Amino acid sequence: MQLRFFEKDDSVCLERAQAATCTHRDSLEKRFAPLMREEPQLGEMVSYSGNKKVPLLRLYRYKEAFAFRFVEQFINRFGLTEEDCIFDPFCGMGTTLFVAASRGIPAVGIDRLPIAVFVAQTLFLFHQVQEGQLRATFEHLRSRVPAASPAPVAMDVAIMKIAFPPETLLALRKWKTVIDELDNPLRDVFRLLFFSILESCSYTSKDGQFLRLLRHKRVANPEAMLERRVLEAERDIKLVRELQWWRRLRMPAVYLADTRNLSDVPLDRPPTAIITSPPYVNRYDYTRSYSLELCFHFVKNFDELKALRLGILRSHIESRVSSDEKPPHPAVQEVVETLQAKRKVLNNPRIPAMLTGYFVDMEHVIREWARVLAPGARVAMVVDNVRFEGELLPVDLVLSEMAEAAGFQVEQIVVARYKGNSSQQMGKYGRVPVRESVVIWRKP
Repeated sequence: MQLRFFEKDDSVCLERAQAATCTHRDSLEKRFAPLMREEPQLGEMVSYSGNKKVPLLRLYRYKEAFAFRFVEQFINRFGLTEEDCIFDPFCGMGTTLFVAASRGIPAVGIDRLPIAVFVAQTLFLFHQVQEGQLRATFEHLRSRVPAASPAPVAMDVAIMKIAFPPETLLALRKWKTVIDELDNPLRDVFRLLFFSILESCSYTSKDGQFLRLLRHKRVANPEAMLERRVLEAERDIKLVRELQWWRRLRMPAVYLADTRNLSDVPLDRPPTAIITSPPYVNRYDYTRSYSLELCFHFVKNFDELKALRLGILRSHIESRVSSDEKPPHPAVQEVVETLQAKRKVLNNPRIPAMLTGYFVDMEHVIREWARVLAPGARVAMVVDNVRFEGELLPVDLVLSEMAEAAGFQVEQIVVARYKGNSSQQMGKYGRVPVRESVVIWRKP
């Protein structure tokens, strides 16, 4: 089904063309209109909510993940089999790897965020745990907590000083100490369960661009929450065995790495498919959203956290851009220049730099994919268009044109759902829907 609103956009572009004001964004909409389709059934699949009933995946809320069924959908569409190799260069908690493994399809995943890589690796350790073993281990740990010394954490990070009631923080640090003394696989399995309770045991909430502080929030008891999570994990282990997912399990390879440079990633053979979703250029900073987990285990202090923040894909407002970096696409340049002219009314003056850094990074990413993928390989990538101070940027179309420049063929742009703009934006510019799309490319 062709999108009717693109026919309207075409006429708008023609009218503007007559006045010599047709924008690069208008031209992109017109050019890619024949390749666009609406598939609203994908709407629920491009968010984490679809994993809330999936055993094991539901144990840790990685809110940026897409759903198990989304990966299944594109494995089926691409006709992928055990002869293929799936690559997820922004693997997050590992949903793509989890689905591929359950089907016996070789898979490789990388991510730049340590907590994401840890979760993606650890999910596969649950199959080594016997039924009842988690419960017995929990009881053993509970008996040792009162005498345990508190584990070191990155207390110089500001959020750690205010995220927990003092007695809760002390209890969590003691639990971390006894968990760290376990042997694997139980050690990492319990670490994952421990990380999964930090948000509920704190005054924080992962519900926006940052880790929000909710002073009136009711904070959960660490021991009670961990016991609850252990029981949930026991049920999931039993369910997975009943579903026989492990029967043809093909363990994926998961690495802490950066898809902007794949030179050091050990790919045994060229991947035949990518199913992924990069960070959206929406100011969300994953090192803030997951700062509690990072400070409890993955960074020793604020300097290490800051270095990680500046080293991830530049999709957030603390991104740094050098003076010689320019927007790599005319539509991005158009938006950046317009926003720079509106700098005084922007809710954050660093948004133009963030957009520049993001698309410079994504150009490197796409060229790396073109270099390592096998001929005929397919790409399915979930992306979100954005709107800042009334300026709509079609990320799906910009990245698709950049993919063509790197040698890919754009097969389709599938609109999964439309999202509204903020109440402030609606008040100034009216309600304008923003696409969340799946771009589908092929390497010739």
